[in-house]
Amino acid sequence: MTETNEDFPPVTSGKGKRYLALAGGALAIVVIGAVAFSGVFSSGKMGDSGACASSRREIDALTPLARGEVAAFSVAPKRNPFPALSFAGADGRPLTLDDFKGKTVLLNLWATWCAPCRLEMPALDRLQRELGGTNFEVVAINLDTSGGDRPRKWLKENGIETLAFHADPKGGVFKTLQKSGHVVGLPTTVLIDARGCEAGILKGAADWASNDAFKLLIAARDAH
Repeated sequence: MTETNEDFPPVTSGKGKRYLALAGGALAIVVIGAVAFSGVFSSGKMGDSGACASSRREIDALTPLARGEVAAFSVAPKRNPFPALSFAGADGRPLTLDDFKGKTVLLNLWATWCAPCRLEMPALDRLQRELGGTNFEVVAINLDTSGGDRPRKWLKENGIETLAFHADPKGGVFKTLQKSGHVVGLPTTVLIDARGCEAGILKGAADWASNDAFKLLIAARDAH
């Protein structure tokens, strides 16, 4: 199933490579494609190149764990600083990914109009409930640009209680990560290590509460 998004300009759509079988159906990646860029993009990076120089051991430890429910997860062949992002926290105050430095972060981009995104949220909520703490955080950023309380209302109605609400209604996060080549559609999920370096990415939907996901993320968390 492919969806269009009225919150962004018209785009070229395509089909994702992986499907997530949830609730008895297979859902394709929601492809957003090329967006007409406007405004100022953040060119900053979270980590620095020196800090991101990881040993082959770290990368090799994650590679065999990208299987089963997270087989589409692509382990970064080389750790690089992740682009700096700005977004709003639950109280509306500005946050950046630097505020989570020192934690392994699973960054998820989602929207209420994205059906695969909605299916992922209960699993991400469980993941945060069971693994979240001083050294791991699920940072789910809502990208609805139509404004209003629809995203918060949807989370409440669907029992998503553990995930902190983060939002970027102005679309800057999406534009920055599309420009950097990280995002072509939703959902997109990026694993960022405690140094602010990209450890891998999954473009499309996954069961983040599965045993496969837990093994991958615990290994990433415990690597530092």
